[in-house]
Amino acid sequence: MGITSALVLFAVFWFMLLFIALPIRLETQGDLGARLIGTSAGSPEVTHLRKKLRWVTIIAFALWIPTCAIILSGVISVDDFDLYSRFGPGAN
Repeated sequence: MGITSALVLFAVFWFMLLFIALPIRLETQGDLGARLIGTSAGSPEVTHLRKKLRWVTIIAFALWIPTCAIILSGVISVDDFDLYSRFGPGAN
């Protein structure tokens, strides 16, 4: 795995975890009773974004390290996912 592949893998983990974490502990204007005129009651008031970004980065790094180790060790390779040659035409 090259450096670019490793960075892309980290970015995939990071963004996937970010989209999972965004709605957690979200306090809306409707929840707090502080709805502004012209906004929806579901508009976020308190997002805890800095704390979420910190946790997302820590968890993504914790998942990324073993994944890179597994890929670099050769336990799992691209050939393990090549189902066409395994079950396709000419397979025994």
